[in-house]
Amino acid sequence: MHVAAELAIDGGTPVRKSMLPYAHQTISAADVEAVVSVLKSPWLTTGPAVDAFESAFAARIHADDAVAVSSGTAALHAALHTLGLGEGDTGRATGGTGGFDGTDVAATID
Repeated sequence: MHVAAELAIDGGTPVRKSMLPYAHQTISAADVEAVVSVLKSPWLTTGPAVDAFESAFAARIHADDAVAVSSGTAALHAALHTLGLGEGDTGRATGGTGGFDGTDVAATID
């Protein structure tokens, strides 16, 4: 594999001629209506839509319960709590965004 001496962002030659798409989402009219309905309701971050989502997700994965969180960081906090990890414990998780870079991180919780 050839590694460029200078990154494309710094004026070097790009390794691709076209953009590499990350994902393609499908958003239906019903999805848009559901979002607008929540935005117009008094419940933006909690409430019946979140309860319905958690119940539907739990049913879909055949789990007793599911919890919606606002970010990947919040999901990691919830996972640590669920595992019973606390102050002084050491946990290990993949690093980077989504763990796609092959690195991992060990951390002591304080």
